[in-house]
Amino acid sequence: MLITAAEERKKGMTALYIDGEYAVSVDTLTLASKGYKTGSEINDDELYELLEASKVSRAKEKALYLIEYRSRTRKEIYDKLLPLYGENAAESAIERLEELGLIDDEKYAREYAQQLIERKHYSRERAAFELMKKGIDKYTAEEALDELEADPVEQITILLETKYSRRLSNDKDVARTVNSLRAMGYRWSDIKEAMEHLADDDLYASI
Repeated sequence: MLITAAEERKKGMTALYIDGEYAVSVDTLTLASKGYKTGSEINDDELYELLEASKVSRAKEKALYLIEYRSRTRKEIYDKLLPLYGENAAESAIERLEELGLIDDEKYAREYAQQLIERKHYSRERAAFELMKKGIDKYTAEEALDELEADPVEQITILLETKYSRRLSNDKDVARTVNSLRAMGYRWSDIKEAMEHLADDDLYASI
């Protein structure tokens, strides 16, 4: 087969025409690195290898873009790359980022756990759930959370004094607050203890 034309397109891609007909679009830099140009001969196996190399190159570029503005887990990046470039390219791109130290699930878990516990004041159970949603395995999530000393009653007290400070004026508001705290993974016994610490009347007695 003969490459009869190679036309540069948008976003760093080049359209290849083989034997006079459009065949595929590949990454321009990958095409140049492989030495193919108009007039080059290429067989089916070589074309397949070129396409795979192009996918890997594009996947690496996309992965770098994804982590440019915020850290991401291995799974987050893989899930973004897989439908666009396929399993092989996704894995290759991730392995390269890991080699460069740009993806580190353990570091991510520690930093995100700290944010969830110290800034959002989530319960340990809710924080573990959020970490695993990001693709952090259970062992790594638990290890990251073990590094943080978060007393649930203290966490709830902070929330009652800040986020829910205006939702404690009557029984209905208190019930809504309790439901919100339960949704964050806190146990009723800890919620009750925190409320009793703050109470200066019998407002929470019936909760």
